[in-house]
Amino acid sequence: MPLSDRYLTIRRDPDSEEVLARDGDLEAHSILQRAGFVPVHRLHETYHRTPVGLPRDEETGLATEAVARLRTAGYHVDCDADFDTSHRPLRWQELGESVAHLAERIRQATTTGEAAEILTELTAPCDGILDAVGHILTAAAEFHDGLGTDSAPYTARRLRYLAEETLRVIHTDLVHTRNDLADQHAPHPGRTECTQEVPAGERERSAVCACPPPPRALPVPPPPVASGPRR
Repeated sequence: MPLSDRYLTIRRDPDSEEVLARDGDLEAHSILQRAGFVPVHRLHETYHRTPVGLPRDEETGLATEAVARLRTAGYHVDCDADFDTSHRPLRWQELGESVAHLAERIRQATTTGEAAEILTELTAPCDGILDAVGHILTAAAEFHDGLGTDSAPYTARRLRYLAEETLRVIHTDLVHTRNDLADQHAPHPGRTECTQEVPAGERERSAVCACPPPPRALPVPPPPVASGPRR
């Protein structure tokens, strides 16, 4: 990881008076957002700011907490004196990290059954991950129902659409994928441990194992050459 990604600044802008956090990698951005910062995406950069309308003392507290969390995670943070702190909070495993380990399990799976078992954690009815995401989206929609802002009804409808339509399509596709894998009962040919044994019916005299050959990479055709005008 480049050292520049481990460096951030958190300062109050002298012109806008906004508290702005700049630089850092995706992990740092996650820490900033969990501390309460709001991401701002521009054409040439992404930075973070404190929420609009916070009293100055709350902005200072929010920025100070962000500095503490970032330094606990090993980041170098250059900040205003008002935000500097020696406090180092304990780090807990975030919910996203506990779910992301499923991806690593799939990368290590050697059979279709193992992969199907892992996908079941996403697709299981009632207590699967996707089912839980649907409940969260529905709860967020219900929260917006009584919020009273002009955009709240639209946001509530959009959240319900994501829960009832978009997430349903994802869930249906993954269920088919999971069921197809569960029916195959086969090892993954690219992840099976090589036994260094040659089957009796092998035709190739040079074969040293039963592993299938690697897929051949098709040659990339050269780009077309523009021909000049015919004389």
